[in-house]
Amino acid sequence: MPRIRYNNIDNVSTDKTLKQFKQWRDERRQKKKDYSYCIPNLTPDLQYLHSNRHETSVTWIGHATFFIQYEGMNIVTDPVWARRMGFNKRLGEPGLPIHEIPPVDVILISHSHYDHMHVSSIRKLYRADTTIIVPVGLRRKMINKGFRRVIELQWWESVAIKGVKFSFVPTQHWTRRTPFDTNTSHWGGFVMEPVLQDGKTDSSSSDESPCNNEPVAEDGTRLLPPNLYFAGDSGYFEGFKLIGERFNIHLALMPIGAYEPEWFMTSQHVNPEEALQAFQDVKAETMIPMHYGTFKLADDTAREALDRMEAERKRLGIAKERIRVLKYGETFKVQPERRSVTS
Repeated sequence: MPRIRYNNIDNVSTDKTLKQFKQWRDERRQKKKDYSYCIPNLTPDLQYLHSNRHETSVTWIGHATFFIQYEGMNIVTDPVWARRMGFNKRLGEPGLPIHEIPPVDVILISHSHYDHMHVSSIRKLYRADTTIIVPVGLRRKMINKGFRRVIELQWWESVAIKGVKFSFVPTQHWTRRTPFDTNTSHWGGFVMEPVLQDGKTDSSSSDESPCNNEPVAEDGTRLLPPNLYFAGDSGYFEGFKLIGERFNIHLALMPIGAYEPEWFMTSQHVNPEEALQAFQDVKAETMIPMHYGTFKLADDTAREALDRMEAERKRLGIAKERIRVLKYGETFKVQPERRSVTS
């Protein structure tokens, strides 16, 4: 039976020829890059992270790996604590040592590329009651590797765990772990929302069990944690606008790196200007940049990515406080806000 191969919206291809790879290699030889800037590490607040049960917090480990505390749960995105990625040495220390991570409830995997799914890291985080959420096509691989609590989702599907609704949303990308499994599992991002007392989120209705006991005020509002969007890995595409139409997003974790040469990377990785456009498309209030400066996956540098993002922020007139650039190990605490939940 032939294996299912997954595609992008509008069947946008990310395939590259050997000629294009050779062209990239030849161009790279002629470039002179300054890699002296390294993302700094901030001493993590371990006491807070181990004791926090109520506040929403986002701690950057590096690349696309975040430790997120949300509605009493500990969540890790795309776990990679590896010291090397192929021939590339990690450029900075992980923001939190993996043995210092509080017990993990949920692991989110955006796709199966090695810089987003490091099996050894997952094994160190995984407990008997940890749930792993993966794209469709990846569950069997994870089961075969010994993980038991694995849920796979297709685009726009959702699952509720302990009162948090996880929705799997599209990206424009591709995936492969061996020469024989190209695009046999899908790729995407995740939206996290609290499930309310009436079984709804503030984006859409659902049938999940309630988790939030905050009373509704007379004006139909309720004190709620932010809705989070983890964008995974993506080229710029119309799907960002679709996500913004379907969800009420407050905080977006958005990739900004691995974009050069742009003629080669554009279909699979946003550049900093496209990242800010995607941030506006999903209508988020705040953005945390990611997917830069941890591994040398392309020809751009961390400094270039940050400088281009800052220049574009100014050009677009986006308030400086809406873009939160984190250091490794830095925790961004997101305050709840009173929002309408009436339909």
